[in-house]
Amino acid sequence: MALNARLDHRKPLVFDTHELGRRPGALQRLTREFEAPQDLGIQGVIGVPEGAPVELELRLESVMEGVLVTGTARAQAEGECVRCLEPLELELEADFQEMFSYPDADDRGRPKAEPVDDAEEDEDRLFIEDGLFDLEPVLRDAVVLALPMQPVCQDDCLGLCSECGARLTDDPDHHHDATDIRWAALQGLAGSLEDGEKDEMSGEAPRPAPANEKQEK
Repeated sequence: MALNARLDHRKPLVFDTHELGRRPGALQRLTREFEAPQDLGIQGVIGVPEGAPVELELRLESVMEGVLVTGTARAQAEGECVRCLEPLELELEADFQEMFSYPDADDRGRPKAEPVDDAEEDEDRLFIEDGLFDLEPVLRDAVVLALPMQPVCQDDCLGLCSECGARLTDDPDHHHDATDIRWAALQGLAGSLEDGEKDEMSGEAPRPAPANEKQEK
């Protein structure tokens, strides 16, 4: 990751390592609560609402090449069940560990004799700038990995009825009588025949004409 132009120490996810120092083995533990930034989570699926409280526990360890940061973030995530579309909440706990490198040291922690132009190598690295590091990109990645890609309100959620949209978990016996359209015409014909039989049984069928009337015709 390329170096940022300048980090602002007043931002809640920017941390100062000056007190930790550069002596290998030095440790520092920090706790911090801050308001969640925008789009913290899986956009359109589930995430921590903007402004919601996030608790952060950090362990900073000074090593030869930089500062190893180990931490846990805790917050309340909100989303929508992918089966029944009901709103849901879950407790989020995201663990992470990341190395923030000193820009003036090589991989073995020794000062670089000469600057080396290696953009590909630096692209995936995070750096300490003027004793500061920004934890936000690390936190975002950790939260996405800790959240379910397909959240459900409960493991056995039955989803929605495909015909009327009713929530099946509320009514497990819910169903519709399905009719095969290929039999619809036959069912209509059967209904007509049944109506005719009922008419005959009720005595409403026309009586035959008398014999003498037939002879006159």
